[in-house]
Amino acid sequence: MITNFIVDIHNAIFNPIRSWAEQSTGNWNMLIGVGFILLMGSAIFLYAVHKKIGEADERTNQIFLKSSFYMLGAIILCDMIFPKEYMWTIFFLFKYTLAFLAAGIYMAVQYKKDFV
Repeated sequence: MITNFIVDIHNAIFNPIRSWAEQSTGNWNMLIGVGFILLMGSAIFLYAVHKKIGEADERTNQIFLKSSFYMLGAIILCDMIFPKEYMWTIFFLFKYTLAFLAAGIYMAVQYKKDFV
């Protein structure tokens, strides 16, 4: 019963995206373009916050390790949620976008808390 509920939610979320993307090549390319732009934006955000925090020392190593933990958690969570049967390359983009964003947000919050 619970697995049917989870499958129904999964189908309700990802089947409309799949059907929209498969309607035309323009939609498919738009989804890839948006995913790539979000990936680059979150990677730049992560790099900028990493540079703001500074060189690795006793204090910042803990921040970097904890942000890596959040990145790993986001990757594992996305692996459990995103479908593997179809559009896995596009969801691969979004998985790493969310992982970079989670790590960047954690580092930005820690930077704000510690340095400002």
